[in-house]
Amino acid sequence: MKPGATGITRIINAAGYSWKGFKAAFKYEAAFRQELALTVVLVPLAIWITTDAVELSLLIGSVILVMIVELLNSGIEAVVDRFGGELHTLSGRAKDIGSAAVLLSLVNVAVIWGLIAYKHFA
Repeated sequence: MKPGATGITRIINAAGYSWKGFKAAFKYEAAFRQELALTVVLVPLAIWITTDAVELSLLIGSVILVMIVELLNSGIEAVVDRFGGELHTLSGRAKDIGSAAVLLSLVNVAVIWGLIAYKHFA
């Protein structure tokens, strides 16, 4: 077991690291800023569209999932870029797979929002 903080100190440290991650993503990742803007628009819209708890959790959860996947993709890209700028098949593959994960999370949003909007407005 590696030494380190425990208990509440570990939780406070982890929160600080997470905040640094959010700040870095906002500063360096245009896609994260765009998805955050989308979240700021869609969460209130979700609250307006439905009062059903399951639908609301699907609408908001799908948008938050995009941000989670984007953060993970940005982390992958940062690590790949850290270990060299030369072209390598595995580096490209890692970045492409991360990008594909973001795309699937956006498709998930479109499907969920589309189905719920259809139910309410069609």
